[in-house]
Amino acid sequence: MSTHPCLSCGACCAHFRVAFHWSETDAHADGITPSALTETLDPHRVVMRGTYGGPNVRCLQLRGEVGRDAHCGIYALRPSPCHELQPAWEQGAASPQCDKARIAHGLAPLTPADWPPAAA
Repeated sequence: MSTHPCLSCGACCAHFRVAFHWSETDAHADGITPSALTETLDPHRVVMRGTYGGPNVRCLQLRGEVGRDAHCGIYALRPSPCHELQPAWEQGAASPQCDKARIAHGLAPLTPADWPPAAA
């Protein structure tokens, strides 16, 4: 494997609503996700623009083509749901969310073989 599988995937960014507490945005002193890239979900939560819902969910910060060359345009500033969604088998465990998003975009789920062996 020469690159991380997520750098050619992006399926999660084009499948799930990315909702999180507004305090993660730069509108709060400790927040980092640009609030201009979000929209209000309810009094306490915001969502990344493009992920609110509907048949064409796609985070507006997703760059490239899903399954080919996708990557996050604000990777260092992404909110907690993006940090928390783990690629399947990267840490040796399944990820139903990763599998669900990949399948929805016609991609095969990741397997342990998609990751290099752990260093001894």
